Amino acid sequence: MASNCNLVSVLGLLLVLTLIHNPVTVAGQRNSGAALFTFGDSNFDAGNKQTLTKTNVAQSFWPYGKSRDDPNGKFSDGFIAPDFLAKFMGIPIEIPPALVPNVNVSRGASFAVADATLLGAPVESLTLSQQVRKFNQMKANWNDDFIKKSAFLIYIGANDYLNFSKNNPNADASAQQAFVTSVTNKLKNDISLLYSSGASKFVIQTLAPLGCLPIVRQEYNTGMEKCHEPLNDLAKQHNEKIGPMLNEMARTTPGFQFTVFDFYDAIIRRTQKPSSYRFFMTNSSCCGIGTHDAYGCGLPNVHVRLCEYQRSYLFFDGRHNTEKAQEMFAHLLIGADKNVIQPMNVRELVVYPVDEPMTEVWVPTTSATVQARESRSSSHGYGSY
Repeated sequence: MASNCNLVSVLGLLLVLTLIHNPVTVAGQRNSGAALFTFGDSNFDAGNKQTLTKTNVAQSFWPYGKSRDDPNGKFSDGFIAPDFLAKFMGIPIEIPPALVPNVNVSRGASFAVADATLLGAPVESLTLSQQVRKFNQMKANWNDDFIKKSAFLIYIGANDYLNFSKNNPNADASAQQAFVTSVTNKLKNDISLLYSSGASKFVIQTLAPLGCLPIVRQEYNTGMEKCHEPLNDLAKQHNEKIGPMLNEMARTTPGFQFTVFDFYDAIIRRTQKPSSYRFFMTNSSCCGIGTHDAYGCGLPNVHVRLCEYQRSYLFFDGRHNTEKAQEMFAHLLIGADKNVIQPMNVRELVVYPVDEPMTEVWVPTTSATVQARESRSSSHGYGSY
């Protein structure tokens, strides 16, 4: 009997030490009631586009969804990053498309729509402000406390810059700067609109290196080794404004909490060092036609090439990532360090006390932090993500 009691005591002590050693994980499990709401463009579209268009959306047909045998309107060969992120947050159901009738929105919803922009009026899509209005129309589904403790994930702006570059090929530096300012100011206004709607925890994903998307390489004839740098420059200018903008909002807006995921760096690192992340091809798509196999995936009467093994590709189609890459990004969102997502990761953001002012701020990336990131990647295994 005494030995049994000693065993129980030892096991109890080990449990206590485990809880003390890893408080964030335990807290995350206790607070699994938080929801995930996503906003933006096709990267986070969970199937909304089909409800807004009169024609069939290619993403509702094979080979989209190939890895899951389920072409359901998502722009990938399988799951997208919010699907994995929701799972990591302890959400037991997939985040549904909000515009589809009678879906289960008890743990969040996707308001993202393909072709979405910040500026203008996209055809058969929604601007971010229109997505926020749709959220407000559905607010009766959730109480205020539930909304306040939930995560709001946003990725938008790529279409604004892709359209601007195509329509203004000779824009000078001042015109570019003015456009970036108008886009980021609109983003700030729309985030403020979400905040006034009850949201308090924001996850903002920076823009990808748009000039390195296979469809852009193909359209601008960059060849296999180069990206279209003018578009990368626009994305960089946009991204440089995000952190300072959110720092200011957190400083001046009670209860405003945020984090920034460096999506630009996540893509560029995999593009430049594919083997470090177990990719074989990062400058062409798995599905499509053209010099970079970047056009036509899923379209009827287009005889596209489909790669044999999509997990060796960074991009599934001309501008959207494979499920393998999407899962990597979700790992970075939920648990990476401040070299990747800052000032905290999503796990930390979700358990951060509601209405508490943030004690840390976003800081610009410097050459020193880049070197630290390289060292950390090799010593702690971040290269696998």
